[in-house]
Order: sequence, then structure tokens, then C-alpha cells
Amino acid sequence: MAQTSLSSMLPARLQFLLPSRYRSYRTPIVPVLRLSGAIGAVMPFRSGLAISNVASMLERAFSVPGAAAIAIVINSPGGSAAQSHLIYKRIRAYAEEKKIPVLAFVEDAAASGGYMIACAADEIYADPASIVGSIGVVSASFGFQELIARIGVERRVHTAGQSKAMLDPFRPENPEDVARLKGLQRKIHEVFVELVRSRRGAKLNDSYEDLFSGAFWVGAEAVDLGLIDGLGDIRTIIRQRFGEDVQFRMIEPARPPLLGRLFGRRAVTGGSLIDPIEVVGALEERAAWARLGL
Repeated sequence: MAQTSLSSMLPARLQFLLPSRYRSYRTPIVPVLRLSGAIGAVMPFRSGLAISNVASMLERAFSVPGAAAIAIVINSPGGSAAQSHLIYKRIRAYAEEKKIPVLAFVEDAAASGGYMIACAADEIYADPASIVGSIGVVSASFGFQELIARIGVERRVHTAGQSKAMLDPFRPENPEDVARLKGLQRKIHEVFVELVRSRRGAKLNDSYEDLFSGAFWVGAEAVDLGLIDGLGDIRTIIRQRFGEDVQFRMIEPARPPLLGRLFGRRAVTGGSLIDPIEVVGALEERAAWARLGL
């Protein structure tokens, strides 16, 4: 009698505050976490994705009692292959340990490493205008040897190990270095392709020869290629799956300490409000988005 009266005092949308034995019915709960930004590009004042700042969010999401599923919203042009793979493996480890299904929802893009992370989900959904794919590996740099020669700078590099200064941007490109880099890229690409095949399986349209070429597509095309399971947004799909009363539980990223947010920039830059390292990082991230036309 006491249990019934206690549950009747609260509306359905607030009954998650009660212990489950006191609720008049069990409302489905779906923790939601957002993974946004370039992967591996984490700096004190610019967000990005790396296992170091994603791990705690994943742990909290998969620890929500009675979660019906985990929803991951992805918006990333890609980045570090290693960090992408580490995040992918952590999601799969929790999903298999907790026996909870994972659904991924693509916003602007899940490209390259962003798509690798999406493959950790049991189902992937995107907007018709989302960019999906780019299953490939890229390495970009600059050559400054003519610039430093023009301004009278001599580059001096001393190494123990003949490959230690491989691809030095201040020296002419060495064909042997390029060949070695391409060999490394092929191995990483093979890992990526195998991962996609293992997760998407028979859903993939292997008849399309550009599937693993590094090309990318909009959402509607990605459905036809088997890269995603359908079109839709998180609210629509989750409510269709778990009912109109489903509760979304937002999992927020950890915030740095207040003093660090207020004074960290000046501490890092010696009083200047502009950090050259972060400027370069921001330009690199902007280039990654621009490659997708975004």
C-alpha cells in the first residue's frame, strides 16, 4: 500500500528518482553521450576526442542502472587512428561486458576515425545530409627546405638510428621514407577495413569498388552501401524503439578545475592570450572538416 501511494505521488517523468521497487512501472532509460571534434586533437582550451577524455564518459554511461541502450552522437571528421581504435575498443568492451546495445547517431560527419568509432555501435543512423565513410588513412605535412635555404638557415640534425629523422619537413623528401610511410599506412588501412567488415558484415555492399578507397558519401548513399542502418535522428529513433516515455540521460564530459579554466591559458602562454600551438591545432582541425566540404 505504501509503495503504491508513494509512486502515485510522482508523475511518470520523475519516477526514475525513486528506487525501482517503488515505481508504478519501469520507464526505459537511455544514456546519451556526445563525441564531437577531431580525434587526438585534445588541448587545454580546445576540445577533441581521445581515450583520456572519453573513458570516464563511457564508464558513467554504461553504469546507469537499468539502461535499455546507450546512444552515442558522433560528429567528427576523423584524426588519430590509434585514438579512434582505442575508443572503439572501449565501447565494445563495455557493451559486451554489460550486455547493453549501442546505437550511434551521425550529425555533420562520421568520417575516417569518426566512422571507426561509429562501427562500435550495433546500429548506425544518420541524417540524409550527413557525411559518412572515408575508410582510409592519410598523412599530411609540409616541406620547408627551400624556405630555410632562402633565408639562410642551415638545418642540423644528429641521430642514433638512420630512420630517426624520417620525413623531416626541413629536408628534401626521401623516396625510401615515403615508401616506408606508405607501408605503415597500408597496415593501418587493413586494420580499418577488417574492423568495418567484422562489424557491418553482410550489410556491406561489396559490389561498390570504392567502398574502402577513402571516399565518403551522404547519409542516403551510405544506407545503400550498408555503411549505416538507416536515416533518422536520435529522438525519433529512440522513441520509436523504446516508446514515447523513454528518458534520455545526458552524460556530460568532465570539466577542468575552475582555476585551470580561468588561469590556465596565461600559465601556458606566459601571459599571452594566444597559444601558437593551439592555433596550429585549430588550423589542422579546420582542414580536416574542410576536406569533407564542411
